[in-house]
Amino acid sequence: MKKNLRNILVLSLGLMTTVATAQDWNVDSRTRIDMSGDNDKMVTNQRATLGATWGGSDWGLHVSSDVNYMLGGAAASMGIYEAYASADLMGYATVTAGRQAIDNGSGALMSSNQWGPTRTTWDGMTFDLGLDMADISVGYASYNGGAADEETQGNMWVNAGGEFSGWDVNVLYMTQEGATASDNAATGIDISGELMGAGISASMNTDFDENTMRVLGVSYAVNDDMSVNVGQTVYGEEGAFKMAGTNLSGGWDNGNMGYLNAGDEMLSYGLTYNLSGVSLGATMNAVTALDETLNRDVLEVSLGYDLGDNAALAVKYATDATGDVESKYTWLTLTVRP
Repeated sequence: MKKNLRNILVLSLGLMTTVATAQDWNVDSRTRIDMSGDNDKMVTNQRATLGATWGGSDWGLHVSSDVNYMLGGAAASMGIYEAYASADLMGYATVTAGRQAIDNGSGALMSSNQWGPTRTTWDGMTFDLGLDMADISVGYASYNGGAADEETQGNMWVNAGGEFSGWDVNVLYMTQEGATASDNAATGIDISGELMGAGISASMNTDFDENTMRVLGVSYAVNDDMSVNVGQTVYGEEGAFKMAGTNLSGGWDNGNMGYLNAGDEMLSYGLTYNLSGVSLGATMNAVTALDETLNRDVLEVSLGYDLGDNAALAVKYATDATGDVESKYTWLTLTVRP
């Protein structure tokens, strides 16, 4: 028996035994077919996640594992996705320690990259403070092997979110240590609410190199089933805004445009329609670059259908045109949760 297959079977048996004693368990299966390009490409990736949770009134344990497999590709791989413990600290806070998937604010600075083939987790500790005025969490992820010439690798962050006078506000402050450390902190401020029947949102972000990304959006519900939206995204001219491991860091490999270049400005127009389990979305993005030859026109169209309470099918199609060069992307995704 091949070593990889043997390890998967052993870990699977252990997880199944663990799940049998858990208070709660969950399974998520995602099959994604990538049909990008002008040729007859069809690359099928399968990811299955099995998780189990135990807990009491003041403690909890959670563990989950991913199995990834590409049809016609290399042998399947399996690894721990999340594994953490949480406990109440005398009613004043909750501490969570271990490997965690964390999404804060808009996700431009810190997100778990759920759409991508490789998801992002953080190994460390998170303290959720039990305050009435806002939801505040303090997190720290760090590693140092102890070698004389080794620097600590890690991040510290503070995230605060709450509702104030009908507006949802989230503030994220994040520092970085180690070989890629910066004297500057990454910051994100997100505000959303409703004004005169329209949804208003703003996201202002600065990365570790002090590069900026600002997103403004307005949405309006035409009726109970359809809404229209318009948005503007502006990047600072001093340097390219980027944060590793986020939803936007992989670009089209992660199913979206990703971060744009320094000095880019983008106007977006779209609509969404939902009726009887069917969801339709279309967005046109016009990117104006400092170099006019790099201007882009990007069209994104998505169609989703709920197959029942436990399954959903989605298709996403995108065209990305820069000058006379146009790229096409298509994904078909089947998600099943018992």
